[in-house]
Amino acid sequence: MPATAVRQGSRPAWQDALESRVLPTPHPDAVLLRPVLVHHEDASGRCPALLWQAGPGWQMISSAVLGGGVGPRAWVLNAQVGHGYTRLDPDRHLTEIAQRHGMTGRGVGLMTAARVEEGAFARDGDVEALVTAGIGVCGWAAEAAAAHAARAAEAASDPGAARATDAAAQATPAADTARAALVPGTINIIVALPVALSPAAMVNAVATATEAKVQALRDAGFDASGTPTDAVCVAAREAGEEIPFAGPRSAWGARLARAVHAATLEASLSYRARRLS
Repeated sequence: MPATAVRQGSRPAWQDALESRVLPTPHPDAVLLRPVLVHHEDASGRCPALLWQAGPGWQMISSAVLGGGVGPRAWVLNAQVGHGYTRLDPDRHLTEIAQRHGMTGRGVGLMTAARVEEGAFARDGDVEALVTAGIGVCGWAAEAAAAHAARAAEAASDPGAARATDAAAQATPAADTARAALVPGTINIIVALPVALSPAAMVNAVATATEAKVQALRDAGFDASGTPTDAVCVAAREAGEEIPFAGPRSAWGARLARAVHAATLEASLSYRARRLS
């Protein structure tokens, strides 16, 4: 696993990101993934969101709270909400935001308390990735049971942090599931490929994106595999010959991995710089 990125002798990489930056929307290098910055209102006030109007002809796979699963999707929304978010129907809320901005049909809706305007874009070959990162609540997926219990107990003392625990995520009532999706620490990954993928390759692409995310977090100096509520959306074309593989050593999987790694690393370093400045 690569060590923490260091540049210019002993200068930590996160110091290169100390100056405030805002993600240009659409990014000048983007060809496929061209979201615009929109705004919505929630209990905490006016919040930004990134909205990609992909249009017809896209097949997407996602773990998002709205439009998750696999199937045709026409838009992707990544909405920022306040840390005190209390709504128990995030899927409905995301639908309302999308409709307010003219979206119709099926789409994907992600939610985060991370600053979406500080997201990062990367392109490798013809694969494009957009990542927003809040890493305040993070850890290893397979942590020891005792450590997991301690983390859950600590989070339970703070209603906002409690929504970030696996204990909440494993609860069966819909309200508890909704709470688990809304946390300050969330890494949302959106990837677009200009080719069609087989069903197996779609699943493989999610795994490849996740591997690249973990590598980027380690390179950014985080001792973690992610946050409890990270989400991913991979978009591929519906038309054309299906690519059968999307693992990190396949042609398209390698491009996807490099794009996700670059965007996640930039977003993570920006988050770390802001927290440490």
